[in-house]
Amino acid sequence: MNKSQLLWATGLCACRHVSARRNGVKDIKIAGLARMRGAVSNRWSEFLASRGRASDIDYRLLVPLVLYSATVQTIYAIVRVTTSYRAIELHLPIVWLGVISATFAIPPTLLAVWVGRLLDRGYDAQAAWFGSGIFVLVCAGFWLFANSLTALLLLTALFGVGHLFLMASQQMLCIRSAGPRGRDSAFGNYVVGSAIGQGIGPYLIAWLGGSATVPATGRLFGVALIVSVISLVTAAAIRPAPSHMQQHKSGVIVPLRTLLRQSGLMAVLVASVITITSQDLLTIYLPLLGTEQNIDVRNIGALLTARSIASLISRLSYTRVLRLIERQKLTLITMAGAGLGFACFALPIPLAVMYAAMIFVGFSLGIATTLSLTNVVDLASAAAMGTVMSLRITGNRLGQAALPFLASLVAAATGVAGIFAIIAASLATSGASVFFSRQERA
Repeated sequence: MNKSQLLWATGLCACRHVSARRNGVKDIKIAGLARMRGAVSNRWSEFLASRGRASDIDYRLLVPLVLYSATVQTIYAIVRVTTSYRAIELHLPIVWLGVISATFAIPPTLLAVWVGRLLDRGYDAQAAWFGSGIFVLVCAGFWLFANSLTALLLLTALFGVGHLFLMASQQMLCIRSAGPRGRDSAFGNYVVGSAIGQGIGPYLIAWLGGSATVPATGRLFGVALIVSVISLVTAAAIRPAPSHMQQHKSGVIVPLRTLLRQSGLMAVLVASVITITSQDLLTIYLPLLGTEQNIDVRNIGALLTARSIASLISRLSYTRVLRLIERQKLTLITMAGAGLGFACFALPIPLAVMYAAMIFVGFSLGIATTLSLTNVVDLASAAAMGTVMSLRITGNRLGQAALPFLASLVAAATGVAGIFAIIAASLATSGASVFFSRQERA
């Protein structure tokens, strides 16, 4: 080997040595970064796990549930208000408003306990999927065929069945999303989602209705159909209960007689009926109050939106308020406060005072309706949670069947003011009943 070849070979070895060193350093850096990423990932997983243990809430289930609740309440608000306007459009007598509302409640009353047993077997997500499918079909029916009293009655009845599946499944999903420590917080987030939907629905009505006394109901039903499709997609993101939970629950049945004899349960169920029905009657008869007092659709929608915003604010503060005031006292205060707000609507007050009264009603009912859920859960056993929640819905449906019909008779005799006066008295009386029944139980 000559001198030039020796120098060339030596340089080649040196380059290979430098390249090997660089590759080695690069490999060390890559390995170091991988270890760092692994450490960060482990720390992040430990952080999430620790938060899950601390809060006792499964956010992977709760977050899609809250979004789903918002879409369902949007559909409900649009369809219920638009159905009343369609009845006015068809020049139906005022009594038929109560009859149509009763058809929303009667079929679910017959199915509620069966649905509750289904949920106790762990099929909460499946019930949500089924109810969402019914909503899509019903909203399409309202959009295309709701041009007669018969069609309104049939579609409203089917809408009530879908609503039963949705509400019962959502409440059980909320219970499944949290343990005992995080249950009030989970329900607080759930009802916040509901309040958002209750605000979006009236806002869309006000936006599309504008200054008209009666809005274009076909367009509103079409919007409800679009939202129902979105709701079905959202429901598909909710994962079902594990199969071992379904198998474990399938053999546990608590008799209804045992549940109904539980101390304090009946008072809580009646309070739930009053709070839910009062909101329903407000949604049904506020458009009629608007036509009586020449209030346009924009202001009717804005009033309902103001109630929803106030309800949202109160529900956001629910867990904090509950730490300051005992559960039974808070039930009495909020139900009596809502009664005072409803009493204002029984008086000849200007529009500005109506807004103030509606905000007061929304704030009070926001907490009262949340308590109507958590009070029932607080009294129910784990083995019959779905059945107890279905009993609550059964009571709500009975109230929604009987009270609107009776209210329509009252309205025919005294006007809408008489309805709001009865609601005010019922809320205050029911709140006192829950307070004293819980005091005796304690």
